Amino acid sequence: MAASPYLGEFLALAGVHFLAVMSPGPDFAVAVSQSVRHGRKTGVLTALGIGSGISVHVLYALLGIGVLLHTWPWINLAVRCLGGVYLVYLGIKLLRAQPASSLMQTGQAPVLTMASRKAFMTGFLTNATNPKAMLFFLAIFTTIVSARTPLRIQIGYGIWMCCVTAIWFCLVSFLFSTARVRQRFERLGHWFERVMGGLLLLFAVRLFIWIIHADH
Repeated sequence: MAASPYLGEFLALAGVHFLAVMSPGPDFAVAVSQSVRHGRKTGVLTALGIGSGISVHVLYALLGIGVLLHTWPWINLAVRCLGGVYLVYLGIKLLRAQPASSLMQTGQAPVLTMASRKAFMTGFLTNATNPKAMLFFLAIFTTIVSARTPLRIQIGYGIWMCCVTAIWFCLVSFLFSTARVRQRFERLGHWFERVMGGLLLLFAVRLFIWIIHADH
């Protein structure tokens, strides 16, 4: 892509996207919580799910769903509310976290584990149902990406963003699932999860406030 005439466009898109990925949000809260509570494998699977969730937003943009959302505002409202409800669900679930009965002395995988499919889907749904993420990608593909950019190039942009997002949250998962970090959370891990749950509920409240103001 270095010799491509679309290099400038790609660098602008990649830069904006990476800054957005690093910003604390629901994805970060879920990735950290999963890694601390359930271990590295679950954290990585959650990260891969988050990265895969990006594909949903890329698909919106490539198919021109933004036009549809403006044509039928109730669909836009329904998507936003769905994302808010899912954040509330995750937040309440984390707020109800109980102390782990026992964590292994080595700081490896805890007795309490999560199924691979469930871990992946938790990450996927957290990102895919986030309406702010949807609007962010629609904005990127309508402001930074030119309408004259070939579809194959735009698909390449989408694949890049999926991979970068997954890699970033895999790194987050590796950090928060190390033996030293997890040993520090051995006794207080459930309180950490409750804090993450509170943050998710705060994100949900902010989202609903944003929805209310946007509709007036």
